[in-house]
Amino acid sequence: MNITRPRLRTTVPTALIAAAALLALSACSTSDDSNGSAPAGSSGKTVDVRIPDPGNSGVLALGKKDGSLDKALGKVGARVKWTGSAGPFAPAAQAMNADQLDIATGSITSGITSLSQRPGFQFFTAVDPDAKGEGILVRDGSGIESVADLVGKKVAVNQGGTGEYLLLKALAKEKIPADQVERVYLRPDQTAAVFNAGQVDAWAVWATYAVAEIGSGKAHFLADGEAIGSDNYSLNAVRTGFAEQHPAVVKALYDYLHTASVKEKKDPAAYLNVFTDVGPTAVTGKAKEVQTEITAKSGTVDPIGPEDIARFESVAAFYAEQKVTKEKVDIAAHLLDVEKLT
Repeated sequence: MNITRPRLRTTVPTALIAAAALLALSACSTSDDSNGSAPAGSSGKTVDVRIPDPGNSGVLALGKKDGSLDKALGKVGARVKWTGSAGPFAPAAQAMNADQLDIATGSITSGITSLSQRPGFQFFTAVDPDAKGEGILVRDGSGIESVADLVGKKVAVNQGGTGEYLLLKALAKEKIPADQVERVYLRPDQTAAVFNAGQVDAWAVWATYAVAEIGSGKAHFLADGEAIGSDNYSLNAVRTGFAEQHPAVVKALYDYLHTASVKEKKDPAAYLNVFTDVGPTAVTGKAKEVQTEITAKSGTVDPIGPEDIARFESVAAFYAEQKVTKEKVDIAAHLLDVEKLT
């Protein structure tokens, strides 16, 4: 795999990065290869890589369906153990800390708040901020036409994560004091009904949830990530103990994700509705068009470089300034140089 990265990248592949998961079960990091179906590592055992189930879209979903991910990991004596389901990064971080999960995906914003607690993980890849797939949603006909119109309004956000960051960043850019807008803390998977019922005036959110709302033809972005000036990278995290024990597996996973993200950007439709094109997990109609357009403009999974770190640090400083965290979190101490892994 070519791991030479451009110095400038574009946006985040939203179909690729499913948000990370809260796990209910723990599992061993290695298992006996009793039936010979998986290649063995140097110890004679196959390394199980615990990753949240990817759902119906994205490169991990396709890798699960066609077996290509296990094939790639098999070259270094590993295989995937799908466990849990996609969800917010904060509980996934807790699961990594508890040795229940090895890999998770999340934003730098939620990563910072998780690092401010008891971090047992490191970030090893970066995907550029999502210029078009994240932002502040408002309902069509709401009368809210600018960020300034949010003064005195209620905005749904996920606490300490992407939503709260996007709102605070948008307000700061317009020099509007944060306390002039009411933040309503809600889980993103519980917000759509509240938003559509008019119980909040706007919703700061990312593509995983925004695509369906925009695709419905009843909502639009008041300001997207580009207009806000978002530095909200998407990152892949690995449990620290796993990275120390199995660096070659982490490198192989990175190689797979990078190559697959390049392919997804070129042909987004091939990574949608991987298992089914009907039901609640399917992306259909206008929403499918919206998602395809966002992914086509997306970036790829790359190593973390100096320019990325500088932007991570700016987010950490902003969170401390906005009192989302008690102090500035040291991001650099929790980054892994995937290009040096062997």
